[in-house]
Parts: sequence; C-alpha cells; structure tokens
Amino acid sequence: MTLYDRHRAVIPDWVALYYQRPIELTHGEGRHVWDADGNRYLDFFGGILTTMTAHALPEVTKAVADQAGRMIHSSTLYLNRPMVELAERIAAVSGIPDARVFFTTSGTEANDTALLLATAHRRTNQILAMRNSYHGRSFSAVSITGNRGWSPTTLSPLQTLYVHGAVRSRGPYAQLSDERFVKACVADLEDLLGHTHDVAALIAEPIQGVGGFTAPPDGLYAAFREVLARHGILWISDEVQTGWGRTGDHFWGWQAHDGSGPPDILTFAKGIGNGMSIGGVVASAAVMNSLDANSISTFGGSPVTMAAGLANLSYLLEHDLQGNARRVGGLLIERLRGVAATVPAVREVRGRGLMIGIELSRPGTDEAAPEAAAQVLEAARENGLLIGKGGGHNTSVLRIAPPLSLTVAEAEEGAAILGRALSVL
Repeated sequence: MTLYDRHRAVIPDWVALYYQRPIELTHGEGRHVWDADGNRYLDFFGGILTTMTAHALPEVTKAVADQAGRMIHSSTLYLNRPMVELAERIAAVSGIPDARVFFTTSGTEANDTALLLATAHRRTNQILAMRNSYHGRSFSAVSITGNRGWSPTTLSPLQTLYVHGAVRSRGPYAQLSDERFVKACVADLEDLLGHTHDVAALIAEPIQGVGGFTAPPDGLYAAFREVLARHGILWISDEVQTGWGRTGDHFWGWQAHDGSGPPDILTFAKGIGNGMSIGGVVASAAVMNSLDANSISTFGGSPVTMAAGLANLSYLLEHDLQGNARRVGGLLIERLRGVAATVPAVREVRGRGLMIGIELSRPGTDEAAPEAAAQVLEAARENGLLIGKGGGHNTSVLRIAPPLSLTVAEAEEGAAILGRALSVL
C-alpha cells in the first residue's frame, strides 16, 4: 500500500489533501522543501503561514533541542521560565495596556478562549463576526465562521450575527469609494445593533486568511470600535495569520485600524512557533482576570514550544523580517500583477507584505473559478512551487505566503513560476 492508501484508510475523508497526486514532504531548509521522491520546491505557503521565518532555522532547532534535553513538559501548574519570558515579550509588543497572556496549542483554541473571555466578561453569548470569516474548527469557532465551506453545522453555543466590511471588492458596497464604503459598513453595524440584545464582542481578522486574503480599507475597524465602545462591546482581533510583521507595514494587522486604540483581545498562533504548536490570547488584566472559575492548560505554554517561540521571535526582530516582508513583498506583488495582467481569468491581485492573494474568475465575469485555481495549484507544483488556495467564493483564490526571510531572487523565481502556471489557463 502507498502512504496515500494508508492515509485514506485511517484519516477522515474531510481532512483534505492538496494535489491529484498528494506529496509527502520529508525535510526543508530556508525557503525550500523536498518531497519523498527527491523533488525540491520553493515554499510559498509555509505550512499554512506557519513556517514564518525559515525551514530548519538553526536558532529555533537548537532552542528546541536544548530545552527537550532538560524538560519537555510540566503544565501550567508549575512556574515555567520560558513561558513567562515569552509572555513578557508578547505583552510588550501587543499594544494592549496592562496585558496578560494565556498560551494555547492552536489558533482555534486561542479564539475559543477569546470567546470564553468575552462572553464571561460581558455576560452574554451574542457575538458579531464578519462575513467570509474563518476562526478555527472547534464547535464555537465554527459557529462564528462566516464561510459556508468551513462551517459544517448550524448548531452553536453562541448567537452570531454577521457584519459587512471584510471583503472590499464584492458585495453591496463594492462600487463605493473607500470613504463611502467605511461609512456604509458603520451604518450597517449601527443598524444591526439596533435589532439585537447585548453583544459580547466583534471578532475579526484584519486580513481574512482562509477567506482569500481579503481586507477592508484601512481604518474600518477603528470606525467600528467607536460604535462598539459606546455599547461596551469588546473588539477581538484574530491575528493568527496577520501577526508578527507578515503584512510588512505593521507588526499586527490591527495597527492598520488603530485610530481608536488597540483591540480589547488579541489572538495569535501559527508563525510564532515557526512550526511548533503555539497559540495564545492577549487581553488587559481587567478582561483576562474576569473568569470566576479555575482554569489551567496541560499543553499550552509547554517549555519546548515556548523555547521555540522565544528563539523565533528574537530572530524575527533582530533580522527585521517585518521590513523584509514589506520590501520583498512589495516587489513580489508588483511582479505578480505584471504576470497576471495578461491572464483574463485573474480578477484581482491583492495583499500586503508577504500575504498575497490572486483571485480567479471566469473571464469577463465575477463568477468564481475554483477549477482554474486547482489547475494553477497543480501547475505551480509541477514547476517547483508550493502555494495555497482559499476564498469564500468557491475556493478560487491562490494564497501566497512565503517565510518572511524570502530573498529578492526567490521572489523573482516564484513570480516567474506563477506566471508559467497561470499560462495554463
């Protein structure tokens, strides 16, 4: 039996695999990975935006090995130096005053915790979320996901209402100017709040990840926050994909919307561990300490993952990878716009830093073209490039998110491969 046959025999059908002939990745270095057949690929997806700095980064692998040689696990019932040290650093860069940090093992669990905090603090289970959103695969996270393809049930512990604004180029306000778009979305929010009971929080990704790297005009969530603050409603910024400088212009995605201050709660995961399983929540002491029951984490804050996070964050800051994301990402998006300009199936090339989406549609229409996205994904792999796909409109967006240490030469190479892959359309 092949590994694929064995996978199908024991793994659920709903655990998706990329490619008509799925590949087994065996090792990586820098921005490249190799499969079991010895093929080398330029990695423009980083394990779903998780290998943030580089594959096999020596500083991280050494920190993991050193800590594993001392102690792998203890739980939060004991003092944990690496956990405290990483929490101190994250609190300092979070932008949230008097911040407290709680570590989890994933972004899903981080968003779950944020929802628990918000609903307990506000004593209501009403939540606002954005259309086309994705926040994880747990029961509560699925119930605030505004993307049908990732929401397998309508049952929910929460009452969720969805707000306009996260998708700039589709929907009833798409033809408006940025200023009028923001005003229309704020008016929609005001109207919605007039028809519901007390709301605990609005949760939003500054740039939607699974939704296809869509984003509102800068300042939308600042305008939303003014409305929310009048009602005492909390703002949760889901930074699982946008955090740590990936957008280039900002360290956090919310900083493009900082006119009314930082979010009340910030969630993070993915890139901070560079592949190790780390998630977490940052909130002010007033919000974080409002739980009136005991809670611990068995695996959140594991000494090994915290050591990895510390080494990874230090490397990112010391090597100005946010600046690299801005510079190389700016070049990459311009190259991609150039190669896409001659492809009628490309509806839009959008993004910020090293978080870039290419939306495909049937030429001359706004109708999604998921089969075209699948074609390009395959063609890119055949030419030595790994990318992702997503989008709320039938998975027709190519998702490009390389490690933040991407070089100019690698950006040029990847853009050229994508140009060839798009030519199959």
